[in-house]
Amino acid sequence: MEQKYLQQIASKQNIKTHQVEAVYKMQTEGATIPFMSRYRKEATGNLDEVYITNIVEDIQYFTELEKRKETVLKTIQELGKLTPELEKRIHECMEANILEDIYLPYKPKRKTKASIAIEKGLETLATIIFAQEVQDLDELVMTFMNEEVKDKEAALQGVRDIIAEWIAENEQARNKIRHLFHSGALLTSKVLSTKKEEADAQKYKDYFEYSESLSKCPSHRILAIRRGEKEGFLAMHIDIEKEPAIEALEQLFIKNNNVAAAQVKIAVEDGYQRLLKTSIETEFRMLSKNEADTEAIKVFSENLKQLLLSAPLGAKRIMAIDPGYRTGCKLVCLDAQGVLVHHSTIYPHPPQNEIAKTTATVKDLVATYQIDAIAIGNGTGGRETEELMRSIDFGKTVQVFSVNENGASIYSASEVAREEFPDLDLTVRGSVSIGRRLLDPLSELVKIDAKSIGVGQYQHDVQQVKLKESLDRVVEHCVNHVGVNVNTASKHLLVYVSGLNATLAKNIIQYRKENGAFASKEALKKVPMMGPKSFEQCAGFLRIPNAENILDSSAVHPESYTLVQKMASDLNLQIADLVKDASARKKIEKTKYVTENIGLYTIEDILKELEKPGLDPREQLEVFQFDPTIKKMEDVKVGMQVPGIVTNITNFGAFVDIGVKQDGLVHISQITNRFISDPNEVLKLQQKVLVTVTEIDIVRKRIALSMKSNTSMPPQRTGKAKMHHGNNEIDTKNDFQSKLMALKSKFN
Repeated sequence: MEQKYLQQIASKQNIKTHQVEAVYKMQTEGATIPFMSRYRKEATGNLDEVYITNIVEDIQYFTELEKRKETVLKTIQELGKLTPELEKRIHECMEANILEDIYLPYKPKRKTKASIAIEKGLETLATIIFAQEVQDLDELVMTFMNEEVKDKEAALQGVRDIIAEWIAENEQARNKIRHLFHSGALLTSKVLSTKKEEADAQKYKDYFEYSESLSKCPSHRILAIRRGEKEGFLAMHIDIEKEPAIEALEQLFIKNNNVAAAQVKIAVEDGYQRLLKTSIETEFRMLSKNEADTEAIKVFSENLKQLLLSAPLGAKRIMAIDPGYRTGCKLVCLDAQGVLVHHSTIYPHPPQNEIAKTTATVKDLVATYQIDAIAIGNGTGGRETEELMRSIDFGKTVQVFSVNENGASIYSASEVAREEFPDLDLTVRGSVSIGRRLLDPLSELVKIDAKSIGVGQYQHDVQQVKLKESLDRVVEHCVNHVGVNVNTASKHLLVYVSGLNATLAKNIIQYRKENGAFASKEALKKVPMMGPKSFEQCAGFLRIPNAENILDSSAVHPESYTLVQKMASDLNLQIADLVKDASARKKIEKTKYVTENIGLYTIEDILKELEKPGLDPREQLEVFQFDPTIKKMEDVKVGMQVPGIVTNITNFGAFVDIGVKQDGLVHISQITNRFISDPNEVLKLQQKVLVTVTEIDIVRKRIALSMKSNTSMPPQRTGKAKMHHGNNEIDTKNDFQSKLMALKSKFN
């Protein structure tokens, strides 16, 4: 890649050129983003994944720009119109839209009014009139008459068509109109008169007669209007005031005050109305769509990241139940590794109402399989099933959890599920997925198409390739952030580990089956097709719990094992002793171990990892219970204060599950007493909150909620959590628990 592009990226990202050069070099050598950000901090200057991702995306942009330049140059060269000046401009161009403006006059196009007029021999006449120096048009036009141009008006119309196209393709003209669109474009939408009364159109009622400044229109509104247009209910336009646009173009092209200028003036208006405005509107439609897509994908990605990093229950024996009425509840029992050991069906709900039999069956299964926790899908019948499970005396502590089952049915019918459970019914597969989500959300959710998990909006409306790239990158980040137990991980999890692909993941599983569990990371080198580069990229993110070398269970990269051994030896300790002895680690002089390839960033990361090798960075899971008095929308009343769980976060607010089928919306203005521009400033996915019901619309299935004057409990590992709410600082964990206890005592 040319140096000018690397310098441009550095300037855009506000970093040093050598940092961009390092990322580019490592990327071309096969390094992944997680590897560069975690194990090559000296080379990148401690750039995090966000910076490196942005650099990689910019590299891709300029790579594609360079390819486009080659096409443009070749086309213009073949036309015989490539001048040294034009070639220089194209080579120096750094923006795709500017390149397309340069190329536009030479770009092959279908037959137009202008091209037809040119074929009739009117291009020279148009050039003369466009110069606006002629005084006698009649005499001039007569010299251009021929069999296809038989009168003055036909000639002048052809001339105006040619000039109109020149104006529409002129760079300065396009930039002037672009500027006006940037500063004053108005987005409008109207309902199609023939669709206004249709029931399906009512969901777009807010946009039946709508207008807003394009620059202020939020992404979710643009996507909603575009969806209404796509479905045939709305007409959407982006426009600016006509008079300022015409005036700006006249200032650019009207050079005189004569009969020729009068023709140019007519062509200016025609060129704007018929060609230029339409072209720039299309451009801004795409620009606004791309920006809306980017914002929607960003929100989706952040939600997915939070969901994938949700607290796991850990290695516990699980009973998972997929609730249902007529067909019963599908029940499965899983061991601590998520292996299916039992499945059956219970019928505690109408029409069977086998409550006593269900209770006996569940108690027996809990005892037989030594169940530690029960996972219940939050779909139809979930609340009733949860209530029944909580009422059973198991003679020991059995935690009961409500688990979001979005996407479980997608997994059940997937090739992944069929491969894993070829002889089981779809509903049983779904129950297994619900149970495994409780054990380890990350390991299970990677098997499901992220779009089916239910944490985004308009996911089917945005650019699908861009969405997939972004979501795959999120999954990759989460998997490598947490680390993967190579002896228990599925191939669907392994494939997201830095440096691994589907083939290597499959080979690791096969090697594990044939040779038993990996005893060390070094043994990974024996896996077929595990070359030095693949090992380098993946080794730091894989874990081998209880390995002989304690570092094999940590995020310390094998390339640094010798360094850690030297640190321990210098203190007359074994590595295991160094891990246990915090006071000994404090004696380490970091600068003593700095070399040409190992800097302070790496040494500090190693020492931090030695504090708690292989520690799972995710939060601890806590039991949560909905208000027992509400199970359906009809039970919800305005003014109620109820506990809930954040299930989705958007730019305009957050959706909260309060225990009924329909999630409620906390608008961004109702999240806190202080101003916030992003709900993520206060809320996280799966966060437990206390909300007040402010509005209920059973017909439209909408619940409006508020968190103002309430408190919430942010996710945390240990200790107390505090957050600013309004002007008060609140001990949110204790306050949430006390209010929850008060609610429980009220209803018991």
